[in-house]
This record gives sequence, C-alpha cells and structure tokens, in this order.
Amino acid sequence: MPKNTTLNHSVQFLLGFAAFVIIVAGLKAASGLLTPFLLSVFFAIICAPPLIWLQSKKVPVGIALLIVIANIALVQIALVSIVSASLHDFSQSLPLYQTRLQSLESTLLHWLKGFGIEISQALFANYFNPEVIMGFAGKTLGSVGSLLSDALLILLLVIFMLLEAAHIPTKLRAILKYPDDSMGHFSKVVLDINRYLMLKTLVSLATGLSVWLLLWLMGADYAVLLGLTAFFLNYVPNIGSLIAAVPGVLLALLQLGLMPALYAAIGYVVINTLWGNVVETRVMGRGLGLSSLVVLLSLVFWGWVMGPVGMLLSLPLTMTVKIILEANPETRWIAVLLDSESGAKAVLAARTTAQD
Repeated sequence: MPKNTTLNHSVQFLLGFAAFVIIVAGLKAASGLLTPFLLSVFFAIICAPPLIWLQSKKVPVGIALLIVIANIALVQIALVSIVSASLHDFSQSLPLYQTRLQSLESTLLHWLKGFGIEISQALFANYFNPEVIMGFAGKTLGSVGSLLSDALLILLLVIFMLLEAAHIPTKLRAILKYPDDSMGHFSKVVLDINRYLMLKTLVSLATGLSVWLLLWLMGADYAVLLGLTAFFLNYVPNIGSLIAAVPGVLLALLQLGLMPALYAAIGYVVINTLWGNVVETRVMGRGLGLSSLVVLLSLVFWGWVMGPVGMLLSLPLTMTVKIILEANPETRWIAVLLDSESGAKAVLAARTTAQD
C-alpha cells in the first residue's frame, strides 16, 4: 500500500510538471497576443480604483467610465507623442553620439597609455564598440515604439475590461458552488493585487519624475524620455534601475562631460535608494516580499516567455501568482517557498502564537 501511494504521488507530480511545461510552451507561442492582453489587465487594475472612487461619489457609472477612459486616452496620446518625437530626434543624433563615443575612446586609450597601460584599439573595440552601443540603444527605443503602436488595441481592451468588471461578481456568484466563501477569497486576492500594483506604480512614478527633474536641471537631452524609461524599468526587479541609469549617465557624459555624468550617476543612486529601498520597503511592508532567487528566476522566466515586456511585468506577474497561492490554504506552502526569509519567519511566529 505505501508503494502504491508513493507511485501515485510520483505520477501526479509528473502529470503536474508536464501540464506546467505545456502551459509555458503555449504562453511562449501566444506571446504576441498575450503581451497586449496582460498590459491591458495591468492598466485595468490600475484604473479600477479611480473608477470605484468616482462611483462612491455618486457619479453615474457611464460618466465615471468616460472620465477614466478619457484620462487613459490622454496619457497614451502623450506617451506616443513623446516617444515618437524622441525616437526621431535620437535617430537623427545617432551619428553625432557615435562620433563623440569614438572621441572618448581615443581619449581614454591615450590616458591609459600615459600610465604605461597599452591596449590595442582593435581589442578595445571588441568590448567597447560605439556603433554597437548606440545601435542597441536605437533598437531598444524602437521596441518601445513598436509596443506603443498597440496603444489603440490596449485602450479598447481596457475599456471592455472596465465595463465587464462591474458584472463579474454577479457572474461568479451564479457559477460558484459556495459563493460566499469563494467570493471572500476572490475579493482578498483582487484587493492584494490591486494594492501592490497601485503602490508600485506610485513609487515608479515618483522615481521617473525624480529622474526627469534631475536631468532637466542638468540640461541633459531627452530628460522626459529618460524619466519615462526610469518609470517603466522600475517595474523590473533588481536590475531595472541599473539598466535605466546607463542611458542617462551615458548621454550626460556625451553631452555635458565627465563631471556632470558623475553627478548624474550619484543622482540615480540617491533616487533609487530613496524610492526603492526606503519608501517602497516601508509602504509595501513584509507581506509582499519575495526571495531574491525567486525575483531573479521570475525575471529570466517571464523575459524568456514574453521578451522585454515580460521582464517589465515579471514582478507584478510573480506577485499575482504568490498572492493567489497565499489565499488558498492548500497552496499556501508554495507561497511560503516564494517568500523572503522574513516572510517565512513571520509565518513560523504566527503558527507558534496560534499553538500557544
């Protein structure tokens, strides 16, 4: 009997793993359709609190929805305009930036030679090629532009999701076997996800505005675009802030010189430390923590499945999965494995208190 039980558990594990592989393969194959859909869900969750707030102020549903949709459309139009104009200007300035990079390369090699360190220019170019660096920057901005080309589709999906959101509780009550218990579970999951995304968005917005203000005061080019880059990349865990700082510091170096670039780097460190490590940690608290290994693996996994947008949404997607697992007693152990060390200690402390 124990052997049969062990065999059954092994078969269940293999079937579960096979189902997981099939689901991941399907997600990767459908990433072209999945990406705008997930972005729409992301924006719909962010837009739901303003809609609910307007309804709480006795604003009719139709007018409240119209106000929210109008604001979404204005933000999207502004983003598309800013990015399109910046892409055009950046493509025109690429040859100039490449020339400046080559000049800096020659200056650096000459400076190293003065200390007796001679490096072949061909060898140096293999690791620090100005054309490759600026070409990569152009491709990155181009991918952002292609993403914004789906703005109309995303806007339409957000509109219909917000329209449908008001009817989802009624439909769930009609199909669930135990609606009261299940709706309580569903409401908790939605509230936790909504809270996390709203707080993360506010912190990212503060980070982007701080970066824009820093570069604008320094007189750097593309301050608005670099602020937007910092805003979006703040959703990418661990390395997002570092990636966002590279173009800002590099452009400050090319346009303003060495010392302004150093000031820009210091400014990025201060901004990310303040908003990321101090404010975000305080407002989000322990309950939304993740293990550092899980954060890194989620970044690699979602980036592989959906590309750059997957990296952008890796933390929100992983947090959504964790919150859903945490709300169900049968899968709560998986959420504990995903949690940070402090989260596991809090679970142990709560269990000890309950036993006492």
